[in-house]
Amino acid sequence: MPMCNAGKGVVAVYPGSFDPITFGHLDVIQRAARLFNEVVVGIGRNPNKQELFTPEERLELISPHTVETPNVRVDIYSGLTIDFVRQCGGNVLLRGIRDVNDLSHELQQANVNRMIGNIETIFMLTGDEYVLTSSTYIRQIYELGGRSEAPIQRLVPPNVVAAMEHKLGKP
Repeated sequence: MPMCNAGKGVVAVYPGSFDPITFGHLDVIQRAARLFNEVVVGIGRNPNKQELFTPEERLELISPHTVETPNVRVDIYSGLTIDFVRQCGGNVLLRGIRDVNDLSHELQQANVNRMIGNIETIFMLTGDEYVLTSSTYIRQIYELGGRSEAPIQRLVPPNVVAAMEHKLGKP
């Protein structure tokens, strides 16, 4: 059971697999923390993706980057995102948008979430420097030999680089 507390004001729930967390994700989290009373980062499971890190490992990778932002919580959930939003007392879903492809997919999800859960979705554009950042691409680059530290360190925090090295081997 998630340890979320709605408190007062607008609670935005930012769900994702975050496998691994990227600078793009962290940018959205920090910017959202300035807009909403509370941001709950929900680490979920995407059944269409093979996981690199366990949910607990992802929690460990994200937590150091949110510890100094008091209105941000990180939690693990399973099942429907809309149920997690309700458990957290969330008012809105927050989704990061990189490009038109993201928007198309996210619009469909937003409409379903509004239809079945009566929850609105707020879209936040990713900063220009993070438009091409994708957890899937980062894993593929690393696994296919692009393990030199320079490109990967531009996309993910140092603790994520170290965790990838531990999990997949050093460059």
